This record gives sequence, C-alpha cells and structure tokens, in this order.
Amino acid sequence: MFDTLSDRLSATFKNLRGKGRLSEADIDATAREIRIALLEADVALPVVRAFIANVKERARGVEVSQALNPAQQVVKIVNEELVAILGGETRRLRFAKTAPTVIMLAGLQGAGKTTLAGKLGLWLKGQGHSPLLVACDLQRPNAVNQLSVVAERAGVAVYAPEPGNGVGDPVQVAKDSIEFAKAKVHDIVIVDTAGRLGIDQELMQQAADIRDAVSPDEILFVVDAMIGQDAVNTAEAFRDGVGFDGVVLSKLDGDARGGAALSIAHVTGKQIMFASNGEKLEDFDAFHPDRMASRILDMGDLLTLIEQAEKTFSQEEAAKMASKLQSSKGGKDFTLDDFLAQMEQVRKMGSISKLLGMLPGMGQIKDQINNIDERDIDRTAAIIKSMTPKERAEPTIINGSRRARIAKGSGVEVSAVKSLVERFFEARKMMSKMAQGGGVPGMPGMPGMGGGPGRQKKQVKQAKGKRKSGNPMKRKAEEQAAAARREQAAAQGGAFGLPAQDEKNFELPDEFKKFM
Repeated sequence: MFDTLSDRLSATFKNLRGKGRLSEADIDATAREIRIALLEADVALPVVRAFIANVKERARGVEVSQALNPAQQVVKIVNEELVAILGGETRRLRFAKTAPTVIMLAGLQGAGKTTLAGKLGLWLKGQGHSPLLVACDLQRPNAVNQLSVVAERAGVAVYAPEPGNGVGDPVQVAKDSIEFAKAKVHDIVIVDTAGRLGIDQELMQQAADIRDAVSPDEILFVVDAMIGQDAVNTAEAFRDGVGFDGVVLSKLDGDARGGAALSIAHVTGKQIMFASNGEKLEDFDAFHPDRMASRILDMGDLLTLIEQAEKTFSQEEAAKMASKLQSSKGGKDFTLDDFLAQMEQVRKMGSISKLLGMLPGMGQIKDQINNIDERDIDRTAAIIKSMTPKERAEPTIINGSRRARIAKGSGVEVSAVKSLVERFFEARKMMSKMAQGGGVPGMPGMPGMGGGPGRQKKQVKQAKGKRKSGNPMKRKAEEQAAAARREQAAAQGGAFGLPAQDEKNFELPDEFKKFM
C-alpha cells in the first residue's frame, strides 16, 4: 500500500547522500519533495503541513548542522516524525478488572467488521483468552451467518440468538450476551455492530444505544484503509457521534494509496491499535507505529519477522535441526526430509514475497520480489515427496534412472530433479559451515564470516627492501652515506622536519592545537 510513498522518499534521501553539509536550499528542496510524496499518497493536508513544519525546524537545528552525516540525520528525523503522526507508542488493549471485557466494533458497511471480529477473536485466543463473538448486525443479509462461519474457522464461540436479515433487536442481543458470557465463562465479548453505506442518524443512534447497553471497555473504529480521504471524515463523524478509543485498519494489503490511514491518528487523536493485512484470519496483528515507519522508509521490519518465526518454529525442532548441522559428519545427518520440513515451516509464515519485504533495503529489488513464483515451493515439495525414503536420506544414490522416475512422478523435467539435488548439497554445506561457526563461505579474514577453524592462513609475502650491492667496497660506501644522512637529520630536527624539542617542553604547532 505504501510502495509509492516509499519509492518517493527513498529517491529524495538518495539526493542528500555524499553531502558533508546541508544548505538552506537543500533542506527546502528535501521538504518540498517529502510534501509532494505525502500529498500523492493521499495524506490529509493538515497532517502534511504539521509534518513538514516539524521536519524543517529540526533539520535546521543543531542535530543536523553538527552531524557527521547530515543525510542520515534527516532520515532519522523523518522516521521519528512518521512514528509521531502514526500515534507514537504501541497502544495495548485495556482489560476490565472484572470479566468479561467488552469490545465493541463500529464502522461503515464493507469496512470488514465481521471478518475482523473473527481475526481479533483468533488473536485473543492465541493470547490465552476465551473470546465470545456477538452477532448484533441484524440488518445486512447473511451477516449473522457470516459471523458464525468466521467464528467456527477461528475456533471461538459465537452468540447469535436472532436470525438477522432485518429480524431482532440488536440492543437486546448485546445486553443478553453479557450474561451469556458470564454463564459460559468467556472473559472477552466482541460485539459486531451494523454499518451503513454512509453516515446517517439511524446508524449513530443504534451504535450509541448498544454502547449504553453494554458499557464497552474498548470501542474500536474499523476503517477500510483504501477509501482515501473519506476515512478521516468518517472517523471524525464517529468520534463526535458515538466516540471510540482506538482505530483498526483493514485491507492494509491493498494497492490503493494508503495515506489517509497515516492521517487518522493525528486528526482524531486516537491511536491505531490493530491492522489487518490479508484475507486469512492469521493476517492480523497489533499496530506498531515504529515498525510501520521503518517499512515506509525501506528500513525493514525485522521484529515482526522474528515474532512470526517464533510463532511458527518450535524451539525443540530448531535445536534438533541445529544439532544435525553441527554434527561431526559435516551436516550429512540433515536429509531431504528435514529440508522439506523446513520449507513447510517457512510456508506457514506466509508468502515469500511478504517475508522478504520485511528485510531492510528490499525496496530496491521490489520488482524481483514481486515476480517470485510462490509455486516453486510446491514443485520442490512434489519432487521430494516422489522420492523413496532411502533416496531422501541418501540423495547421493539418485542416478539417471532414479531421476527419470522421480521427474515422472512429480510432473517436472529431469533437469529440475538434478538441479534440486545439487542445490540441496550446496545449501547443506553452507548451513553446516555456518552452524559450526565458520560463517558465510567465501568471506575469509573476518570473525564469524568464513575461514573457520582449521583453515590455514595465507602466507603474506614480505615487502622487498632496497637491495644491497654484492660488491663489499660499494656496500660499505652506501652504509657510510646512510649513516651520514641520519646524523644530518638528527642535527636539523625531528621527524617530518619539525624542530627537535625536549619531551618535557614539547608543544604542538598552533595549526594543530585547534583540533585538540
């Protein structure tokens, strides 16, 4: 969603590189480029004005003028100001002192409230809670049925006593759900309310009545990140009409200009708490302003990547794989079965393109990342699964006839089987070397970066000095001339032509004193 903004900002900062000092004109030109980038990304005008004013004021200050690298200092300032307009620190859910905690979802129709209720329920379930989804959208056709299906997929309970489709009282359902949650020992109640295609008095009144009936601990305003400037207007209308405590961004994986999403926290004064960035129920997480700012500036999001890896990979499996790679057999215990298991674990984390996009600097090879064929993993898995258990354990036995059989069984060319086996041996060799502390092969001379223990150091040739004459008489004359030159230098002064001084009274020349 923020690709265009990222590209414009990266190009702007590229122009600053290599400048030892930034002039007033450089700062104005950079601010102008950033302003254009933000406006093109659909960021609200008041937010852009405040952002640019803060950046220019800080860029003209001491922190840039006295910096060793002014360009990096400007990037740091832009990053900090981006974090500020995105809400500053990460905002956490407030839980009630006495269960259940009531969370009410509000927003326009089509913003994704019902699906988001299931995502939030699954996320809270993963945190150790027992959520209950409540169907209070009794107007939209099949809304109750949709919530029931989403709840079943998420593995959480649902309270839907009314059929919906215009039948039933949503306020009464919301009120009864609290008693139901207490009876069934659910510690969190998520109330899915009705929306409208636009703001109207009936929508606001129903939302206000449900709010008064259940006294929610958190009211979350769900906004479609793709609707542009209307997102800000809608947020302000809900804030004034019903009130809300936090914002949830849905459809953050879209390709529309998402600048309006950057504006909501600054305009309404309410922080973005969660973000939905995919169609799967797992594509949902807490919103971290600092991580989002890093992604926009192409600095990556390694913390989120690490968290996803921790959720997917078990420590026990990781330790088991590491021990195989660190074995005395040079990693030969690591088989194609292990290789397949690792690939399937990575696949669970999400698409390869999305994972690579979280690494710093990947914006420069965005086109290559977008062209990655996710089906390559499926093809590789099909090839490995077409092998016998013995072939997976000992790939060295795979000869021409075996390759032909495997290729036929997996529906690929024979060359693809041969290429996979060769790549597996190379990968195993490299991973084994890294696991044993050898670092990355091909980069000797640096600790942890190759040239592991046991590698012999390359003999460094000594530089040849001035050759001495083989004639004894001539060599003696050369030595006497050299001695005479040394005595003359000592009489004239010290090294570099400086006058010889007593060590106690030694003083630096005036031109050097200003650097001390």
